[in-house]
Amino acid sequence: MRIIWRALINAVAIVVAAYVVNGFLGSAAITWGNAAYGYGDADKWISLLLTGLVLGIVNAFVRPIISLIAMPITCLTLGLFHFVISALMLLLVSVIPQLGFHVEGFVAAFLAAIVMAVVGLVLSWILPD
Repeated sequence: MRIIWRALINAVAIVVAAYVVNGFLGSAAITWGNAAYGYGDADKWISLLLTGLVLGIVNAFVRPIISLIAMPITCLTLGLFHFVISALMLLLVSVIPQLGFHVEGFVAAFLAAIVMAVVGLVLSWILPD
């Protein structure tokens, strides 16, 4: 059940991050829901949930390895390098074409990582486990 909550929290964070970053940068820097699964209007939401699930899986398995390798620079930057790692995880997920999720460049991914961290934190406080 916890993985479903994390996928939903990631999905909401992706929507909020796309709205904020696209408004800040003035272009479609982050897009989601561009996949066709054969369910009509539900394809957009299925794509969003699958993206949240894949992002959760990537954060569970790939991120700890990258964080361990980058520990010296993370200590040097007092933990701010975690946002760079989160941006790299977003870019990694956006490479998968079947999800319909796309991030346009590192700056958009970095800003989205900051927004998603805040939204994820707030939703984790509000929603029960």
